[in-house]
Amino acid sequence: MKNLKVLFLAFLVASCGTIVTYDYEKSTDFSSYKSYNYFDDMETGLSELDTKRLKRAIDAKLKTIGLSRSDTPDFYIDIQSQQVTNRSNSSVGVGVGGGGGRGFGGVSVGIPVGQNQQTREIIIDFVDETKTGLFWQAVSESNYNANASPEKREAIFAKLVEKVFAEYPPE
Repeated sequence: MKNLKVLFLAFLVASCGTIVTYDYEKSTDFSSYKSYNYFDDMETGLSELDTKRLKRAIDAKLKTIGLSRSDTPDFYIDIQSQQVTNRSNSSVGVGVGGGGGRGFGGVSVGIPVGQNQQTREIIIDFVDETKTGLFWQAVSESNYNANASPEKREAIFAKLVEKVFAEYPPE
């Protein structure tokens, strides 16, 4: 029974985490990129303050990787996001059935349990306008609460960025 509780807790923690997928141009020489900047006309889908928080988290992480922000960058970063509604698949079934001398009949109804879950999808693109165009992309989907405190949102973005750049540069 104790093992079942531990397994359930591990599943619960894993299901609330951030999901990240990556894609990149295989012919890209990632070692040639040393500097970056953000597109001026980005429409991130986040508030202006959350955009600044996310950019600060990205700047801090890219600095640890050895990349620096520059006015004459090797590549540009584009950030896009949108709110995603995931339908709840949980339901309770109620059925009534009966049988008589001539056959069987029944009625069943599914009652939804819980609410739809709101998540935020954030897409981070690395674009080299002079060579290959889009050469790296990360798509993340995670829980996001726009009503959380500024400190909590900053911590959420920091964790998100750590996970997004965990596999950068690709091997």
